[in-house]
Amino acid sequence: MNAQRVLIMGAAGRDFHDFNVVFRDDPGVDVVAFTAAQIPGIADRRYPSELAGPRYPAGIPILPEDGLESIVREQGVQRVVFAYSDVSHETVMHAASRALAAGADFELLGPERTMLQSRRPVLAVGATRTGAGKSQTTRRLAQLVDATGLRPVIVRHPMPYGDLGAQRVQRFATYADLDTERTTIEEREEYEPHLDAGHVVFAGVDYEAILRRAEAEADVILWDGGNNDFPFYRPDLFVVVADPLRPGHELRYHPGEVNVRMADVVVINKVDSAEQAAVDDVRAAIAALNRRAEIVTARSELTLVGPSIAGRRVVVVEDGPTLTHGEMRYGAGVVAARRFGAARLVDPRPFAVGSIRAVLERYPLLEPLVPAMGYGDTQVAELAATLEAVDADVVLSATPIDLARVLRISKPITRVRYDLVQITGRPLAELIEPVVSMARAPIPVGA
Repeated sequence: MNAQRVLIMGAAGRDFHDFNVVFRDDPGVDVVAFTAAQIPGIADRRYPSELAGPRYPAGIPILPEDGLESIVREQGVQRVVFAYSDVSHETVMHAASRALAAGADFELLGPERTMLQSRRPVLAVGATRTGAGKSQTTRRLAQLVDATGLRPVIVRHPMPYGDLGAQRVQRFATYADLDTERTTIEEREEYEPHLDAGHVVFAGVDYEAILRRAEAEADVILWDGGNNDFPFYRPDLFVVVADPLRPGHELRYHPGEVNVRMADVVVINKVDSAEQAAVDDVRAAIAALNRRAEIVTARSELTLVGPSIAGRRVVVVEDGPTLTHGEMRYGAGVVAARRFGAARLVDPRPFAVGSIRAVLERYPLLEPLVPAMGYGDTQVAELAATLEAVDADVVLSATPIDLARVLRISKPITRVRYDLVQITGRPLAELIEPVVSMARAPIPVGA
């Protein structure tokens, strides 16, 4: 019996996980290629043989998604599996139409086939869209677990933009680990705040191997989701963050709607920045999708670290993915600039160089700001050159990392810190109590 020929559409994350869990050891399937989207510079690599397994001694090519139809026809692909996140339902169906027209079936793999079971309790965080506030929610939950005397270990959704074989299992406990692994700005944005709080972070490519390593150190596994993907690990409590600055997106984006329907707790964040009508609309949508979910509201508390920005001209740096595929026009940096009295937000577009200029041209509706793009040394250098050239007094950085650690510029940098503050609903400390109780229970012999 001939193996079915499969192509996996992805973005260097969910696609690799789905392959590892569902397809790698299936003799009835031959995965002929991955296609890559969303993240620059990840196409035209190979998923290496040491990860792909003995059935793929040459590894698996990773090809640009714009060649999907040609790949399907030339490679005799019978099934296309869609495996990335934070895209509209319409975008998913356009991908399906391309696959079907080229002659292949189209498939989405669900949580039941792709979630791994942990021997430790799992507290998972997801969202309706990227930029909703997952990171600050994860940090808050980690604080609450700390307060019980238990040890949380963070497992972050994958961002493997380098050597995939070398990134199979990554453990970060210090800033030196970040330097050793040559992490990108996007990776540092997610890892540094956890390290600052004294928490170990795991990430990489092989999430079953990662899980077994993390279990050896953790009382509680804290899954820190990426984009609006659903967890790779089966959660004992699933907390989903919704964004009232983008009301209606909880119904229109994949797999954010899946997350809301699966959630045990939904945090409606940013209620201090959103219109009340938008908050009410999001609450009503959540209640319609999932009547059993607990709904709480929260705000992002902003603080500044560094020189005052009052009365000064600032160039704002925001979290990159929130603005690009997250489709936000601004983030916490613009809010902080206005709240803390900046004289003016300087438009960086006339000063932008290289890929930073290209990003700003691609997203012309952004407020005056710079997305913190930094997927490699060249792009980091272009970000630094752009910020150096902007005619501003201060760089106001709302990326979670300390930009001064990765950029060499002469301008002073003031950081925007943002933390989750719950406003209404049952306290999160109470809502996570079932996970805490599970963690305190003895582990069965042989588990």
